[in-house]
Amino acid sequence: MAIATVNPATGETLKTFDALNAGEIEDHLVRADQAFQEHRRTSFAHRRELLHKAAELLDADRDDIARTMTTEMGKPLAQARAEAAKCAKTMRWYADQAEELLADEHPDPADVRDSGAARAVVRYRPLGTVLAVMPWNFPLWQVVRFAAPALMAGNTGLLKHASNVPQTALYLEELFRRAGYPEGCFQTLLIGSGAVEDILRDPRIAAATLTGSEPAGRAVASIAGDEVKKTVLELGGSDPFIVLPSADLDKAARVAVTARVQNNGQSCIAAKRFLVHDDIYDAFARRFTDRMAALTVGDPMDEGTDVGPLASEQGRSDLEELVDDAVHKGATALCGGRRPAQHPAGWFYEPTVLSDITPGMRIHYEEAFGPVATLYRVADVDEAVRIANDTPFGLSSNAWTRDPDEQARLARDVQAGGVFFNGMTASHPGLPFGGAKRSGYGRELSGHGIREFCNMTTLWYGPED
Repeated sequence: MAIATVNPATGETLKTFDALNAGEIEDHLVRADQAFQEHRRTSFAHRRELLHKAAELLDADRDDIARTMTTEMGKPLAQARAEAAKCAKTMRWYADQAEELLADEHPDPADVRDSGAARAVVRYRPLGTVLAVMPWNFPLWQVVRFAAPALMAGNTGLLKHASNVPQTALYLEELFRRAGYPEGCFQTLLIGSGAVEDILRDPRIAAATLTGSEPAGRAVASIAGDEVKKTVLELGGSDPFIVLPSADLDKAARVAVTARVQNNGQSCIAAKRFLVHDDIYDAFARRFTDRMAALTVGDPMDEGTDVGPLASEQGRSDLEELVDDAVHKGATALCGGRRPAQHPAGWFYEPTVLSDITPGMRIHYEEAFGPVATLYRVADVDEAVRIANDTPFGLSSNAWTRDPDEQARLARDVQAGGVFFNGMTASHPGLPFGGAKRSGYGRELSGHGIREFCNMTTLWYGPED
């Protein structure tokens, strides 16, 4: 894939970039390693000042970087602004919380006396340079939620971003430089995926984090495992959205639309499979379908647009194949299911609701990365749990019920990294984020996320100390 900005609303190539050669990659590795030797010794107070400055600059740049993101991958402009604001908020959260999150732990002396110790301390120390392989769908947020905790912990970062968001990737490097971070602390590598293996195998790379597809995750995890290096993976999702009779039906239907089409439907944690109790299925399906059909598809730079184009032509083709396969095998398109005639240029696809889904359809098991929802009629909470778990993924989930017993059952039995009751799944700096099964392993955000790339070191002091 060429490293280029291609406007998905028009298909026009706006700017291309040359990939780094081997010598340039080596220069980046040298700078990252040298920066780590300095940055790891800095105080939390100094790191806090730098990250607050980065947040301040990002706030000032919000409109400009939002337009860049929208131009490169097509998200509606208002959502791009919100993404930038969320990144600045998360930077401030980690700037203010990191010292406490990584504070030394002091086991009770009575608990370690049998080891011969007078006392012991558990300390979190940075690992080194972390390679981040990041996707295009949230081109700012996916990077910041790794970079903010990693830098506050004393690590340095190398970013291999998706090839279709190079200007956003370069902006991130410049942002941290303008904030005062030493040269090499955070760098962008404009490289193709073929260059990742050699970089990951380099001894100056301590660990890796990847957000992306399952095949990409498998490849990175395999290489890192061979090198015995820590990885955190956030991969695909096919999140269930369960609606049971005690739910506020109007609110559930309204949130369901946003949960499905946020970021033009291109979100790993977007609700994708809607499992609705038979008693309220018809009422929910009508409300949900009407709202989906009423969405405005158009230019993502237009403030009135609800759904912009998919990020790539291939992405739209993949989505069409899933929908066509389902319809051919008996699914019913309650709305959408086509390219919008009013937008012949660009990679647009109509918001779509499919019903009558069966396990023989690809879309039952595969992730639909676009504004396509699948509706299931379920007899009870048992069937809802069964279908919710009938997927190789387990990123997150939504459940709409005000019944405490049903909430307890779903919290216990839904196989996912999160269960959000009566509200939309979202990531937040204070909450751990990650999945189960083939949605990956490890956690981002919260204290769990900042500790992922730390060496938990035991300090043992004998009786004479």
